[in-house]
Amino acid sequence: MKNFVKELEWRGLIHDIMPGAEEELMKGVSSGYIGFDPTADSLHIGNLVPIMLLVHFQRCGHKPIALLGGATGMIGDPSGKSAERNLLSEDVLLKNLAGQKVQLEKFLNFDCGDNSAELVNNYDWFKNINILDFLREAGKHLTVNYMMSKESVKKRIETGISFTEFSYQLIQGYDFYHLYKEKNCIIQLGGSDQWGNITSGTELIRRMGGGEGWAITTPLLTKADGSKFGKSEGGNVWLDPKRTSPYKFYQYWINTDDADAKRFIRIFTLMSQEEIEALEKEHDEAPHLRTLQKTLAEDITVRVHSREAYDKAIEASAILFGKNTADQLVNIDEDTLLAVFEGVPQYELTMDALNGSIPIVDLLADKTDIASSNGDARRSLKGNAISINKIKVQDEFIIQKEILIKDKYLIVQKGKKNYYLIRFV
Repeated sequence: MKNFVKELEWRGLIHDIMPGAEEELMKGVSSGYIGFDPTADSLHIGNLVPIMLLVHFQRCGHKPIALLGGATGMIGDPSGKSAERNLLSEDVLLKNLAGQKVQLEKFLNFDCGDNSAELVNNYDWFKNINILDFLREAGKHLTVNYMMSKESVKKRIETGISFTEFSYQLIQGYDFYHLYKEKNCIIQLGGSDQWGNITSGTELIRRMGGGEGWAITTPLLTKADGSKFGKSEGGNVWLDPKRTSPYKFYQYWINTDDADAKRFIRIFTLMSQEEIEALEKEHDEAPHLRTLQKTLAEDITVRVHSREAYDKAIEASAILFGKNTADQLVNIDEDTLLAVFEGVPQYELTMDALNGSIPIVDLLADKTDIASSNGDARRSLKGNAISINKIKVQDEFIIQKEILIKDKYLIVQKGKKNYYLIRFV
């Protein structure tokens, strides 16, 4: 059996570990779990860290349990939050749980014998628990002083914390106890901000079950510049291609800083230590080739989306950064096209404006302000600086409906780096 703790150590994924956890895990197949907060119908790349913990746990021969928080999602975890969160309705929670379940099934093996992964929803056991019974059975085992000593609570005392959120650690702790009792789950994994909640669970296991539970947490991930990992200019980078296109997903990883790439390739890929160290050496010898970033971006994009999605992202990247051909541009799907040109200047013209055709000079200087004047447009055209759909054009060129991409888009390039998207409606 592979040593799970040693695997996490060289990957930089250990923050806190309860003494004895490593030895306990080496005794044989063990069950361990991580909870996922159903605040959205998709997971994002910040969730990839706990997902990868479960992946490595399973690859080391253990049984991973992914807990979807149908019950705890109705309460809201105060950990790392400066204010009370809005409570979600049951309908929204069910939709979110369904979306996350599909994504988790991409990473874990649910049919591999003794260490097959399992998905559970804590609403399944909490829905039948009477509040009085819960307070008598679980509440009496954790003192208020003990609960207030947790960082997630201490940081909120001055600004205020409701009893609802205050009770969260007791409810999460009961999850651990329930899984320990029903599924022989002996370890809970999570981010370092979850240490207080996890150890509340180990305390309940000790007091209510007379047994022993274990805890391992990972560092909270930040980028080398100190900014929050998992955020782009547009917000979260999601695993759902409808929220974050595979192209934008790929771009997030390919643009990773060198220092981050050396950490991220350990955390988010399944490559061995020897393979990664060889890649690092290759990268350091020729940093401009961005070997680490290319390997990282390919690995994650393929596993989260597909090989086909990765190939399309590469093709789309060539539109802006390579020698992409007109044929490739015509064949790109509409969602990827819009993702590529998100943020560039855009214009909307009516089909009537075509009126059969538009001279290129009129398009540049009259219908849009791509050129400041007719003279500016002609100078750019004579200087071979204007491309329409990746084809260089001259001042006699005529825009016709037949050249529109997807029957409605026109890509104008002025010089090497200035792109414009025109949509005909």
